[in-house]
Amino acid sequence: MKFAHIADMHFDSPFVSLSDKDILGDLRRLEQRKAFKKVIEYCKTNQIEYLFISGDLYEHKYVKLSTIEYINQLFQEIPDTKIFISPGNHDPYIKNSYYNKFNWSKNVKIFKSQIEKIEEKEADIYGYGFDDFYCTDSKIENLEIENQDKINILIIHGTLDGASIEEKQYNSMTRRMLKEKNFDYIALGHIHKPDYSSEIVYPGSTISLGFDELGEHGMIVGDIQKGKITTEFIPLDDEKFKEIEMDVTDIMSKEELIEKINELEIQENEYIKIILKGNRNFEINKYDILKYLSNERIIKIKDYTKIAYDLKSIANENTLRGLFAKNMLEKLEAPEITEEEKQIIEKAIEIGMDALE
Repeated sequence: MKFAHIADMHFDSPFVSLSDKDILGDLRRLEQRKAFKKVIEYCKTNQIEYLFISGDLYEHKYVKLSTIEYINQLFQEIPDTKIFISPGNHDPYIKNSYYNKFNWSKNVKIFKSQIEKIEEKEADIYGYGFDDFYCTDSKIENLEIENQDKINILIIHGTLDGASIEEKQYNSMTRRMLKEKNFDYIALGHIHKPDYSSEIVYPGSTISLGFDELGEHGMIVGDIQKGKITTEFIPLDDEKFKEIEMDVTDIMSKEELIEKINELEIQENEYIKIILKGNRNFEINKYDILKYLSNERIIKIKDYTKIAYDLKSIANENTLRGLFAKNMLEKLEAPEITEEEKQIIEKAIEIGMDALE
């Protein structure tokens, strides 16, 4: 049986923390649609019998009815593909969810919070869906396969071997427990990095949702026979997120920094975050710098630089500058100073030093 497996599409995600430029959220939502169309076209072209969607298909808080209608219209274009959806923590099956109140295409099966088995001719397909934004007891450990002679598949959203309190709130399961269930394929969602080294599979997020999701993103496709499985990762996201580090220690002005950034070689399909490091010799305002960059592909700047002034040496000067440095040094060395307060003081030092030159 041929299948495709996706998860964590997050349709209509606001992408609020993705970029320092407002337009990128709109662009990524269009790119979500483009990637999803590729999934549907692949199913059409390759006569895919089953499409597994392991949660977080959309963002419950933000998704529009028009987006749901768009998704369902694409589902209707592959009537011979049986679609199984296991809701996750971002798209739980709750009373006012579109899973509950929308009239989905006939080829779509949406699992609820009671573990359910769907009997197909060649396979038994088990599934579980979140019924809230958290899940601490799916009771998946009590599930037993009823017919070991058939192909057995589990579709579920959750965390493997979750250790932290936060991880355990999202249906934490152990890899060992799942392996003992003896499923032929376990279609997982929730972790946004692909992992298909065994029969327990995360396809990763279908497109990258930001700079914490570097690398390729797409879907898993495969063919399952009893006792034999082949899988392949198919990239779907045409864009790539990339981080570039730049040391500003030898850069002496804002203008020089802008020139250096503009000289970078950047591909047309890359979204770039510049990470500034080293000792800075001038005040850095990342939003101001972004305005003057010529390449629109640079969408975010992170400033991890430190001030270049040797405050201890300056504080020994019998000058107004020395008195200022001594005062600022005392503030920086104050007990229990927060990181935010430290950044404010460092910014004040830069402004003060410039004024006292």
